[in-house]
Amino acid sequence: MSAEREFQIEPLVQESILHNSRTLINVQSLTASLFGVGAGILGLESYAGFLFYIVFSLVTTALFFVFRVMSASLDLRRAGKSVNTLNTATFFRSPFDFWTGGLVNGLAGYILTWTLFFGLVRA
Repeated sequence: MSAEREFQIEPLVQESILHNSRTLINVQSLTASLFGVGAGILGLESYAGFLFYIVFSLVTTALFFVFRVMSASLDLRRAGKSVNTLNTATFFRSPFDFWTGGLVNGLAGYILTWTLFFGLVRA
């Protein structure tokens, strides 16, 4: 019953959640292209290139989590609201969407820039 009362007092605003999701997707898409440039210049092939993408995409999401989500959660906590600092559901749709959504969204841009710069360096 207290969770329902909390939701009535401080409801989640869908526009804010969508804005946060779009911001994260934009960051992940831009960094995926930059990671493709890096992988192409380094001459990574096959599994090494995909592992490079997965690792650096998760690092980017972790940095976004630390600098944006945790800092906003700590600000809310200082304001007297009871917020779990490790929960992304306050600002995003779901933790799964937050942590893995960028892997799929940025993959096409990564592969495009990876093959482009791999071909430019090897030519």
